Amino acid sequence: MSNRFRGYLPVVIDVETAGFNAQTDALLEIAAVTLTMDDDGNLLIDESYEFNVEPFEGANLEKSALDFTGIDPFNPLRGAIPEEAALEKIFKPIRKAVKSHNCKRAILVGHNASFDHGFVTAAAERCDIKRNPFHPFSTFDTATLAGLAFGHTVLAKSCDLADIDFDGKQAHSALYDTMKTAELFCTIVNRWKDLGGWQMAESRFE
Repeated sequence: MSNRFRGYLPVVIDVETAGFNAQTDALLEIAAVTLTMDDDGNLLIDESYEFNVEPFEGANLEKSALDFTGIDPFNPLRGAIPEEAALEKIFKPIRKAVKSHNCKRAILVGHNASFDHGFVTAAAERCDIKRNPFHPFSTFDTATLAGLAFGHTVLAKSCDLADIDFDGKQAHSALYDTMKTAELFCTIVNRWKDLGGWQMAESRFE
């Protein structure tokens, strides 16, 4: 794994938010999926993590965003936890996965990854978390990769073209979208390998 992405461990992230501005709008859900690699060099889904998040103090809550996701930020049944606690519970296993794969850092994989990366980075800065495991600016964007591989950038349609089941009724749940994004990323990377675009490190020097 450490040889495949120049020492970076891909970790798939999806966030659900109360708007588009990472500095002012609330982070409401965060999910992460770590990846691993089999002996043949194929990427596989490893572990998943999901937390509902309490809006930070003074956070903006755009009604249109809440209507779109269907999230009630103050519903006690959400079991939401403070932003700092949610990030630490996400970051801790990611740091462990980075170490176990002999990587130097995680790199965020997302569908329109700059959005998720922006909210994770802003939240980490708000909470004064010093050990953010993610690369500070580089990401892998499955919207771009799907455009290349399948000629489409919408997650649901890209999954359909990749023969990945996608239930629109479950979309816009952070964990569901993260799992589907992870499946899409693994499919594209593995297909590229099968086409000869990347070989295991050992075989490259034969």
